[in-house]
Amino acid sequence: MPDVYDISTSWTISGEEYAVATGSSEAVTGATVSGSVNSKLLTGSEPLTLQTNVSVDRDIVIGKVYYAGSKDNNKRNYMAGKYIELYNQSDEPVDVSGLYIGIVESESTPAYTLENLHDAFADSVILLKQIYRIPTNAHKLVEPGGTVIICNSAIDHSVNNALDHNLLDADFEVKDVAGRYQNNPATPALEMIYQMYNGTSIINILQGGSVGVVIFRTGENVGAWQKVYKYGKSSGMQWVLCPRRLIIDGMEALKNKTSGIDVSTKRLYDNIDAGYTYINATAGWSGETVYRKILKRSGKGHCILVDTNNSSNDFKVSTKIQPREYDD
Repeated sequence: MPDVYDISTSWTISGEEYAVATGSSEAVTGATVSGSVNSKLLTGSEPLTLQTNVSVDRDIVIGKVYYAGSKDNNKRNYMAGKYIELYNQSDEPVDVSGLYIGIVESESTPAYTLENLHDAFADSVILLKQIYRIPTNAHKLVEPGGTVIICNSAIDHSVNNALDHNLLDADFEVKDVAGRYQNNPATPALEMIYQMYNGTSIINILQGGSVGVVIFRTGENVGAWQKVYKYGKSSGMQWVLCPRRLIIDGMEALKNKTSGIDVSTKRLYDNIDAGYTYINATAGWSGETVYRKILKRSGKGHCILVDTNNSSNDFKVSTKIQPREYDD
């Protein structure tokens, strides 16, 4: 039927198929081929061409993001319990010490559209509004199927309302320099590398979206990376330019408006996230969590989460899923 469609595809290939397709001698266990096109007008039987990207299977992925917030027992907006969860897909323990977590630019009107990034930086960077790092001396070894919870407040939020979560066992916490959030002295501090907002340190993931999270590793001085103003401006807020080549994993959740999802607000390239997820509530405060589906069980028994570089395929939403849990 003639209409405007969002179209995506993805499939997995083995390490041997990856070597044949790319000519690479890199030792990999497998890879994912993915591609998408948004808001495409299809009127008949004309052929459709999708540009595809190949990404190597990763060990650490972004498994879950709770950004919606909720209503407390007094029906007031409650946002202190937001968290990000990382997951070890691999069959070997992974040391996440020194891993960077980037929070993607999320203005209501994008500071740089993907077209702007193409014109200005040849698709080589994304914009980050905040950058955090797991301390390099953390010696945090994550077992296969293990998780890392990063939050703003490592307390039991479930006492404030049934939709929030107990984060007493969170692995790392942002220490709130403004003193508005209750911190847990027993929880190790997440390092703040860059913060575009004055007078605050908390992870800023918007309860209604848009939300973008990436993880990366580098030996570069991240604090010295180039910063830019909004496209076409020479003053105001500044965002850090993060090289696309360094990103290990990324996910994007767009704002769910009453008029539908505005895909023109996507910030991440297709090889990072060819799609998007979203919560059902248009304003947040719903207790909804977005999290990866389970693909299968590994030979060692832990879950392998769906990772096709397309959040439209990979994620689902729930008000019941708990920290460190994934359902079959």
